[in-house]
Amino acid sequence: MATLSIPLFPLGTVLFPDGVLPLQVFEVRYLDMMRKCIDSGSPFGVVLLTQGSEVRTPDGDEQFEQSGTLATVQETLEASPGLLKVLCRGASRFHIVSSARRPNGLWTAEVELIENDHAVPIPSELQGAADALDRVLESLGDIPEERWPLLPPFQLDDCGWVANRWCDLLPLPAAQKQMLLTLDNPLIRLELLHDMLDEHGLITS
Repeated sequence: MATLSIPLFPLGTVLFPDGVLPLQVFEVRYLDMMRKCIDSGSPFGVVLLTQGSEVRTPDGDEQFEQSGTLATVQETLEASPGLLKVLCRGASRFHIVSSARRPNGLWTAEVELIENDHAVPIPSELQGAADALDRVLESLGDIPEERWPLLPPFQLDDCGWVANRWCDLLPLPAAQKQMLLTLDNPLIRLELLHDMLDEHGLITS
């Protein structure tokens, strides 16, 4: 399988395919990375931090998961000499083959892309998860579109898309979200999310 060379942005969050990621970028290493990605239209990789912090410290030792998600900048919300606010969107998942840190602290990696989820229709026993998500979308009507946590196109008939959006919305521990991200079967991913929703009374019969 062919590899792709990308910069990495280790964060304390997990990005899912088609997910929305607003970022406020102020570190020099990431300002430079982001501007290059914007100019070239190229992606960067979001990976979950397992050690260290999002902001570099003199004694910090960043460690991160070896699977993540490509992100592309959809919109620049604000730009000034020391601050860049952007809205990013998740694309394909990837595995890291090798990684290295540059002198300026920026991580880069050779990655293998993971095949995108196959479209899987939602079975009747899991329809409650899609219906609950539809109710969430309806509730967004009073919120300005630029603040929506989800972006169209909405695919309420697809297991992977519905499962991923619940992963975005639910306040799950980051490690649990990472586990769900790495599940290759979108049907199983949705089954797990459906059970969580049911436990919290969010599924209506």
